[in-house]
Amino acid sequence: METMFESLTWQWLWAFALLPLPLLVRLFLPPVRRQQAVAYVPFASEWPDASIAQTDKSERARLWLTALVWLLVIVATARPEWVGDAVELPVSGRDLMLAVDISGSMQIQDFEISGKAVDRLTATKAVADAFIERREGDRIGLILFGSKAYVQTPLTFDRKTVRRLLDEAVVGLAGKATAIGDAIGLATKRLQEGETGASQEQVLILLTDGVNTAGAVAPLQAAELAAKRGLTIYTIGIGADAMMIESFFGSRQVNPSAELDEKALTEIAQKTGGRYFRAHNTSELQQIYQLIDQLEPVEKDKQVYRPRHALFMWPLGLALLLAAGFLVVRAFGSKTGRTSWKS
Repeated sequence: METMFESLTWQWLWAFALLPLPLLVRLFLPPVRRQQAVAYVPFASEWPDASIAQTDKSERARLWLTALVWLLVIVATARPEWVGDAVELPVSGRDLMLAVDISGSMQIQDFEISGKAVDRLTATKAVADAFIERREGDRIGLILFGSKAYVQTPLTFDRKTVRRLLDEAVVGLAGKATAIGDAIGLATKRLQEGETGASQEQVLILLTDGVNTAGAVAPLQAAELAAKRGLTIYTIGIGADAMMIESFFGSRQVNPSAELDEKALTEIAQKTGGRYFRAHNTSELQQIYQLIDQLEPVEKDKQVYRPRHALFMWPLGLALLLAAGFLVVRAFGSKTGRTSWKS
């Protein structure tokens, strides 16, 4: 258990070497000459010496008070600090941006959770939610895109907020089309704007179920820009290869992922040093995010710091207060102690 003295530190401990300075000045410098009496009082030798004893006491009190003030000034000069308990800092191995497709096709119900059919966005939320929770120490941002791309959550250590805002995403909120290139460009821009160090890793995980049909920037062009900026992109193509639908003529099998542009997603990942993954169902999507955890492991080393609280103002303030009180008492005493003598 840490003691009180172990929590108290001094910035300039050498300042205590100045403590004997007034004594050295007294020893080696000539004393100040006292003023001669300006009035002669007859029969003064016959008076009792109470005034002399009182003067000696006041001189001793003044000496001790001066020594105390000097000691407090030295303590303040040594800059005492109180070191608090260790506080763990969030350590970020990377800045990680999630880009999630919320175009119209994400409402297709070709995924299952606990045996119940759900749409693609609902499955994505469930899996990505657990992924975000595991990314302790990373700064995470969220981009939602459809016909347009926008930042839902800027880079933050607050994983709870990112999860909540992802859960609030709605299909079609950003339009029915798919602007993959704009999403990559926006992610690159926001990651570059983030306050990161030179060795900070930057990763984009882009999830979509379609092909680029909107936006001002072509996906491959955006990927080339991202590669130049050192951004690694992992792309995930989501959607089943086959599902049964009911029609007027009965049940028939269709491919709900016919428009998925796997070639473009593969090229985007390869240009940036990432990988392309294909998720046909919820289980595969979970495995993909677990694999990304392995490819981009969470930083395990923790950084801690101990807050320091300066204490020098307390002894300095007390020294100034004592000195001011001494001057006031001295000035008051000199006024009330004047005596006029008549011959």
